[in-house]
Amino acid sequence: MKRMILPATLWLCLVWITAAGAAQARELPDFTQLVKQAAPAVVNISTTREVEQRSPSLPHDFNGQDVPEIFRHFFGDRFGGRSPSPHGGGPGQGPSQKRQSLGSGFVISEDGYIMTNAHVVRDADKVQVRFNDRREMTAKIIGSDSQTDIALIKVDAEDLTTLEMGDSDELEVGNWVAAIGSPFGFDHSVTSGIISAMNRTLPQDAYVPFIQTDVAINPGNSGGPLFNLDGQVIGINSQIFTRNGGFMGLSFAIPVNVAMDVADQLRQDGKVDRGWLGVMIQPVSRDLAESFGMDKPGGALIADLDPEGPAAAGGLKAGDVILAVNGQAVKRSSTLPRLIGRVAPDEEVTLSLLRDGEKTRETVTLGSWPESEKGTSQRRDESASQARLGVAVSDVDPEQRKRLEIDGGVQVRRVKPGSVAASAGIKSGDILVSVDHQAVMSADDLVNIVQQLPDDRAIPLRLYREGRSLFVALRMP
Repeated sequence: MKRMILPATLWLCLVWITAAGAAQARELPDFTQLVKQAAPAVVNISTTREVEQRSPSLPHDFNGQDVPEIFRHFFGDRFGGRSPSPHGGGPGQGPSQKRQSLGSGFVISEDGYIMTNAHVVRDADKVQVRFNDRREMTAKIIGSDSQTDIALIKVDAEDLTTLEMGDSDELEVGNWVAAIGSPFGFDHSVTSGIISAMNRTLPQDAYVPFIQTDVAINPGNSGGPLFNLDGQVIGINSQIFTRNGGFMGLSFAIPVNVAMDVADQLRQDGKVDRGWLGVMIQPVSRDLAESFGMDKPGGALIADLDPEGPAAAGGLKAGDVILAVNGQAVKRSSTLPRLIGRVAPDEEVTLSLLRDGEKTRETVTLGSWPESEKGTSQRRDESASQARLGVAVSDVDPEQRKRLEIDGGVQVRRVKPGSVAASAGIKSGDILVSVDHQAVMSADDLVNIVQQLPDDRAIPLRLYREGRSLFVALRMP
């Protein structure tokens, strides 16, 4: 009888384990229907732009006629002093080349508006959109916003399949999410994972409270949608953290609520206007909090002000700690730019402050960011240098040039916290005279030079500070 009971018990245990495993498997999300419904609205985006190919150049003393043979051996005829290339470009430059890049996007309106990342279409001469049914269309760039990395493009089409937008404010850590995009050009690849963290702040991205996920994202996924289990778009895949160029488990998406607000402004005006306070801020450490008489660290400490900015006009001072904006708490310094950026220029905000150990309030009328005064990043104004280098500049007046004995130069009016310029130690008031050994004669020159700087290489920048000349090293991300 005992021999009969033991096998029966084992059989019942196996049945229970199998049933439990099947139940657990049924709890895992199934993205099949989501992909079928969303795929027609997700697109592959390819861009083309022409760039001048720089050829190696020799020292300035060589004119191409009396160059030592050793230089001819290594450089051939590719150095300064030769006649310009028939394909364009001057001394030290080769013929122009076409560069292509890939990204993703998704349709947000039946009449052809498509959202993607600003960096996907930046400086593009041609934007091509490919749908999952293999149709290809040329798209027009409606506008882009470098601060949030959002761009809006449009194809000439009607009755397109669109995606439903969700509410990114309702997301929680641990929610299942899925991404569709074109990593490395592999169209409509689907990956999934969970939300790892919310409201992440990344360097040089003060206006975006990123969604962090462990969804596999790779080059080509940029601009593609991030879905919740209901098939709603809750984010736009934008960045990854990587040491080798590929996915390492840390992906970052722009919340759809932020993206749609930007897209609406781009669609209506072709640009984005956001409030500007005109302050340089820093976090409040524990030691600083104690010195200010605060119970715990929090808020944004004003380290400096633009003397002509809204904050200075509104009575704010260096050393003030901003605790709240219109009643919304500033829990950390990175919160302040987001709260200010949500308010339109020329509107008033009430700031709760800690000043000299006492709490007070000031009402400030916000200004507009210099880069948004003249439109999108496509235009050749100071916004291009602001976006990539992180500075706002103006031409140096003749008296300063005469005093410093310089022919050109631009004066730094503002430095964006956390920017490339800030990391290099550039300060407000500095006069920039050359970048990468190229003379900066005007603000337009700086725009042109910065747009052509290579990535991830140290670049020398010469400046004047308090009448003294010095060099700093830039490294573009």
